Amino acid sequence: MASRNPTRQDATLNDGNSFSPLMLASPSSMINQIKFEDEPEVKDLFITVDEPESHITAIETFITYRIATKTTRGEFDSSEFEVRRRYQDFLWLKSRLEDAHPTLIIPPLPEKFIVKGMVERFNDDFIETRRKALHKFLNRIADHPTLTFNEDFKIFLTAQAWELTSHKKQGPGLLSRMGQTFKAVASSVRGVKNRPVEFTELAEYVEAFGQKISVLDKVSQRILKEQKDYYEEMKEYGPIYTLWSASEEDLVDPLRGVAGCIDKCCKVTEALNSKLSNDLIPIIHEYVLYSETLSGVQRRRDLIQAELDAKVDALVKQKADKDVLKEEIEKLEDKVECANNALKADWERWKKNMRTDLKDTFLNMADSRISHYEECLATWESFLSSQSYDEQFDAQQEEGS
Repeated sequence: MASRNPTRQDATLNDGNSFSPLMLASPSSMINQIKFEDEPEVKDLFITVDEPESHITAIETFITYRIATKTTRGEFDSSEFEVRRRYQDFLWLKSRLEDAHPTLIIPPLPEKFIVKGMVERFNDDFIETRRKALHKFLNRIADHPTLTFNEDFKIFLTAQAWELTSHKKQGPGLLSRMGQTFKAVASSVRGVKNRPVEFTELAEYVEAFGQKISVLDKVSQRILKEQKDYYEEMKEYGPIYTLWSASEEDLVDPLRGVAGCIDKCCKVTEALNSKLSNDLIPIIHEYVLYSETLSGVQRRRDLIQAELDAKVDALVKQKADKDVLKEEIEKLEDKVECANNALKADWERWKKNMRTDLKDTFLNMADSRISHYEECLATWESFLSSQSYDEQFDAQQEEGS
């Protein structure tokens, strides 16, 4: 079936101030601030995550995934690479990207622990769900105009296991990470005095978006569960009519007809459930995780801002050498400006991608719903038509006799 794409709906969803009941109008101050100039026009990095393998050792069980990369970039030593990575390696990459680009929106990873409803951590459904999420994580990084050129990302895609282990040891130590955590906590307690209004508006937007998308995620999960239960009931419902037809000679055709209709509707319901499970639920849940990511980005921006505020306060109170403080303040002002510009630009890029993702997902799901109901309707109409024809034929036979 051709994809349905009404013009009126398109206009509403593309309007920056009309973002459906799910979305709130974004801050107007965020529009057209900074744009990425180096966004690649031609895709030159292709990444596939596949072939999960289970590994069992004396102390742990874990899954690794094959990461196959093809590229035409000159900074790579070859055009093709193949490595294996486990979930912890993905966590390391995400952490390194956050350290290198604190106010860019790093794509979220799937949760480390079992998704609610999964029976076993390493069953096939869980592994496949995680594989798809990891595949999307890497490809979102590859498509990002800045993150795609990160050196740690390149190492993740190309280094052998022992090389990656060696590189990990060169990162910040535990005390350094603890120091950053303490600074973040102190910043949150102290607050930010001079946060620009646009970032306060952004924070409010993200909070509202997170609430809406979380509710949508929970309701979608519940609907999927109910439809799976309905499908299981349907599978048991049809055979009852078939068994019944064996003892009702005069009702054989209609009973078998009903059984056949239920069987066909059962199959299209299974297909609809698959679309929900594979297309709708993952994208909704990804944006739940994105809302948490955005909150983290704002905290890191505020931390940089708070560091500048503290230096300015110290200068006013003359707690240290003024010349040294002025030099530090100038550097921090540049750092804050860079952080703000990066977040502004990435916010616009993310918002555009988010709207495209959700719009396409909702329209595709509407298409699937319509197809499901049309197929079921056609099945039952065909049954009714056949029964009507049989009644007319029997009536003619009786008149003829």
